[in-house]
Amino acid sequence: MPPAHARPSRPKALHIATAAVLITAVTATAASARPHRTTQPQPGATATPGATSSPGPAAGLNDPRLKDIAQQLVSSAENSSLNWKAQFAYLEDIKDGRGYTGGIIGFCSGTGDMLDLVKHYGQLKPGNPLDRYLPALQKVNGSASHAGLDPDFAGAWKKAAQDPAFQQAQTDERDRVYFNPAVMQAQTDGLRALGQFIYYDAIVMHGPGDEPVSFGGIRAAAMRKARTPAQGGDEKTYLAAFLDARRAAMKTEAAHEETDRVDTEQEVFLRAGNLDLRTPLVWKVYGESYRIDN
Repeated sequence: MPPAHARPSRPKALHIATAAVLITAVTATAASARPHRTTQPQPGATATPGATSSPGPAAGLNDPRLKDIAQQLVSSAENSSLNWKAQFAYLEDIKDGRGYTGGIIGFCSGTGDMLDLVKHYGQLKPGNPLDRYLPALQKVNGSASHAGLDPDFAGAWKKAAQDPAFQQAQTDERDRVYFNPAVMQAQTDGLRALGQFIYYDAIVMHGPGDEPVSFGGIRAAAMRKARTPAQGGDEKTYLAAFLDARRAAMKTEAAHEETDRVDTEQEVFLRAGNLDLRTPLVWKVYGESYRIDN
């Protein structure tokens, strides 16, 4: 079981509608955004593993290898493990007011994304073990209640997690609601792989939205301090402003007040100038050390 701090709560009650708006806005503005810059790290950056790999254009998180690395980085903070694929069966109530939290990205019974996940699973495989819980998930949406779910929902979830169709449903919803909007916005802002990951990790924890402690609010706060690369700004300067804004947002909630995933993970890569997330990557989260070699 992951430590309590590894499963942060996040204000994502309106995440589905907001994500759709975000995708639409990003698509509409992508054509006018300045292309990715591929300059090397600024002179004087501190060298750490990953920052001195051979230069050259690098893929963003849409590259399957980098996408998997991003999932491992998120999982180190969310699950205290690099094995994100082992989290399909994860389910518990972490007492954050959002009911059950489960799966590879922390779908919550109280915020709507678990409901949408189970609906999508039903589209992929009608008559699955979770179908009968749809009415209960409808009723508990927006609350911390387990009404209609206990005592057997956890067992049904774990059984479903062995089904490739449920695993596909989880990855589909992760991409639709969190990964794709984050990466698309980062690309529009002119950010490379590290910036795309920084956006993705923020949207996973804080959820899409324009509230001050949601992803959109954090991005807006950063843009008041620094220009994005697409606006002609320096990439490292902008990302530093974004991480500062995120730290400030995290400290407004008790469940977020530990900022290790920013301080000893993302900030480490940024200070090294590793904007392309070149491996090896070495970092710590909540006192645990991690390494990705390839």
